[in-house]
Amino acid sequence: MTSQVLLIEDEPNIIEAITFILSRDGWQVRSHSGGNDAMEVIRARQPDLIMLDVMLPGRSGFDLLADIRADPALAQTPVLMLTARGQRKDREMAERAGASMFMTKPFSNAEMLEAVRTLAGGG
Repeated sequence: MTSQVLLIEDEPNIIEAITFILSRDGWQVRSHSGGNDAMEVIRARQPDLIMLDVMLPGRSGFDLLADIRADPALAQTPVLMLTARGQRKDREMAERAGASMFMTKPFSNAEMLEAVRTLAGGG
């Protein structure tokens, strides 16, 4: 069975790039671009891995991460946080909130693939 990645990101060019890279590596990638209804999408899809942007329209990635970790059905799902701001405080907030890993945009294709493989247990 193909592992499913749910990418919650609002920048179309990033969605397209990540989807292309991961699909080529054998992942099934779904994307969603809004923060307000992201939890409904996460619950419906039950992904193997969530890639979550920090800055989303509606709700922040940090708020969503807190909801994911508080939901018993989702709490163990690996979450890779993505942000355009690489400040230490963002990284610390992500770690405190329960992010599995944190990446600053822009990142290399190889770096992103390695992170996804590692979080999914295949790398």
